[in-house]
Amino acid sequence: MIEAQVQSTADGAIIHDRALGVVPDARWFDRSHWNEVAGAPSAGRGHAAFIETPVGECVLRHYHRGGLVARLSRDRYLWTGAARTRAFREFRLLARLVGAGLPVPRPVAARYVRDGLGYRADLLTRRIAGTHTLAERFAAGAWAPPLAKEVGVAIAALHDAHVWHADLNAHNVLVDDAGKVWLIDFDRGRVRKPNRTWQEGNLARLRRSFDKLGAGRVADFDTRFWHPLMGAWHEAMARSGSSAQGAWS
Repeated sequence: MIEAQVQSTADGAIIHDRALGVVPDARWFDRSHWNEVAGAPSAGRGHAAFIETPVGECVLRHYHRGGLVARLSRDRYLWTGAARTRAFREFRLLARLVGAGLPVPRPVAARYVRDGLGYRADLLTRRIAGTHTLAERFAAGAWAPPLAKEVGVAIAALHDAHVWHADLNAHNVLVDDAGKVWLIDFDRGRVRKPNRTWQEGNLARLRRSFDKLGAGRVADFDTRFWHPLMGAWHEAMARSGSSAQGAWS
């Protein structure tokens, strides 16, 4: 279990896992600080940086806006209270999922920095070693029915926990060297009453991401990957008894 501890700062607050044994400060969320410590630019994916912290290797992600609103502000969000900040909500959701044994990154710390009527935010999670995204596996041709079934089971476990992923796509599914599937990036994700509409909406979003990667031009993609994935998802959901009328807590 993760016991969250919140520490106020001069311009916001930091939430962290009490079990760390240390209290993160603002430097932990500064990519340039870690670049100086390492003596080289940090590697990473997209807006996420891989850094070596006093508690081990982590992923640092700064929250960025997308879509048209990003033209007005790349990373500033409207302040509506500490508990509603993107970083604190994602930290607490990940802590809940880790406690339930789901294959998600372990949250380390998160912070928000107030800026007038807005705020900016960052999240630190444990790095999952030896992984590639499902998009990378697809591009390399390293996909087959066994992997598809593992993906379907992992998504079913998420849905069985009543969790909606806001951006389930092939870049937010990781596969480690042992073949275990992990789900990442739970920004805007939330716990919802079970309903096949949003559950299948998650799957449809994942399928669209594959189509953008060119799956529609691969003759046996449905047979070798998508149908096994959906079959495993349906079987896992049936075993758990999850449905639109499933138990809600």
